[in-house]
Amino acid sequence: MAVERIACGDELPEGCIATALSLTSPKDACRLALVASTFRSAAESDAVWDRFLPPDYYDIISRSIDGPDSLNVGSKRDLYLYLCDNPILIDGGTKSFSLEKWSGKKCYMLAARSLQIIWVDTPKHWRWITLPESRFSEVAELLDVCWFDISGKINTNMLSPDTRYGAYLVFTTKSRTCGFENQPAESSVGIAGHERYTHTFYLNPQGGRRQYRYQVVPRRLGIFTHHMARILREETEDAPKGCHPKQRSDGWMEIELGEFFIKRGQEAEVEISLTEVKGGDRKAGLIIEGIDIRPKE
Repeated sequence: MAVERIACGDELPEGCIATALSLTSPKDACRLALVASTFRSAAESDAVWDRFLPPDYYDIISRSIDGPDSLNVGSKRDLYLYLCDNPILIDGGTKSFSLEKWSGKKCYMLAARSLQIIWVDTPKHWRWITLPESRFSEVAELLDVCWFDISGKINTNMLSPDTRYGAYLVFTTKSRTCGFENQPAESSVGIAGHERYTHTFYLNPQGGRRQYRYQVVPRRLGIFTHHMARILREETEDAPKGCHPKQRSDGWMEIELGEFFIKRGQEAEVEISLTEVKGGDRKAGLIIEGIDIRPKE
């Protein structure tokens, strides 16, 4: 009986349990909280959740456009959960910051305003609009370009160390999107001075353009006393391979641009670029919210 009580944590001081839980992960702490009331009490303590928050979390939330006092939360656990579900705008609204729920690793989205977009200041090519469904005050609407070129950067010291990240273009489309049906876009993602990850994909949500070919084949004389025509309908894809956008839970779409690994102590720029300059087709209809940078599973 005594052994069972020790196994359940009844004979261990809560502070000792809290220290042990802080060395695990948020996911493990939540699971262990179901074991016994002592574990549950320890798992909710500030001592545990302070370890799960990034070391520089206060510096980050102090850069919130609404100020650090706008996060009206009680405990460190409440703050952690809030940052998981509610990205905050920082650095003048040019970025959003949040946490990955099960690991506590940092996530950022670079707003379209913080990206380098070719021709973005030319009104006939791009325009800045406001959408209520966006976390940012402005998004970039593509009006008419042949040269589609977007790039962005983020410093490695802003991200969680020893973590593999993915970069994703977040966008939506208007009803009359054109120019992305036939020619794939290309992306390049990597840390400056290191090998880059390159990727080819299609930005039109329906994938490559479908074409239908019809062939008339005369039947041979046999049972039938006349010739008949048989129409063979062949459906082909211009783009049988390659990645296509996926729907996000927030209503936007995304396409993965590439991935990179952050080493501990590393300080450099992560460079992300996206282009479609080979097709020469007129392109229009995309609305760019930003580039999402988050840990990969």
